[in-house]
Amino acid sequence: MNVLIWNEYRHEKENPAVSEIYPEGIHGALADFLKKDGHTITTATLDEEEHGLKKEVLDRTDVLVWWGHKAHEEVTEEAAERVKQRVLDGMGLVVLHSAHFSKVFRKLMGTGCDLKWREADDRERIWNVDPTHPIAEGIGQYFEIEKEEMYGEHFDIPAPDELIFLSWFEGGEVFRSGATFKRGNGKIFYFRPGHETYPTYYHEDVQTVIRNGIRWAQNTNGPKHQYGNAAPIERISKK
Repeated sequence: MNVLIWNEYRHEKENPAVSEIYPEGIHGALADFLKKDGHTITTATLDEEEHGLKKEVLDRTDVLVWWGHKAHEEVTEEAAERVKQRVLDGMGLVVLHSAHFSKVFRKLMGTGCDLKWREADDRERIWNVDPTHPIAEGIGQYFEIEKEEMYGEHFDIPAPDELIFLSWFEGGEVFRSGATFKRGNGKIFYFRPGHETYPTYYHEDVQTVIRNGIRWAQNTNGPKHQYGNAAPIERISKK
């Protein structure tokens, strides 16, 4: 499939600690392991023309992977609306970590998408609460990330269609860390791990979940629904 990985690509340029972990950018690290699955991978970043999200690019994208953090408001309304419409039309969307605050995700959720957070090297235990789901394939009862940024409830999102992963942090907080949503003809998967100052995207189980999420989000080319004024399917007898 055609997978587009979008990343702000700001932290890697401005913070040496981040560039040391992700020398090719977070988008580069994601592309590196996803290419091994045989997908056609392209990347786009915030500072490209139209943020790399031109209509012709989105039209040929099966699944868009989105990472953002410090520059959500720099994404233009036009670009965010263009992505939203493509999701409604059937493009899959995988939203990672702090992209919960992206314009695209908030538009699709219709809520503020706020949460608690703490950057303190917390151990994260990610529980697999829907082991039969395709996104959980290859994942055991749980897996752990040694150090991560804490996200805690309440997470201001609509009730997910499916809750697949639930995180526990050593500070005592829990978080709905893997959730799916359907909007129009598109499927959305939100996955929590991935703070920029930790090497989370090199974690084998994290990579497995992202791989599975992309496969799940791909549109299966189902029928397109018609809306508005419609001619009758059956002949209407008027007596």
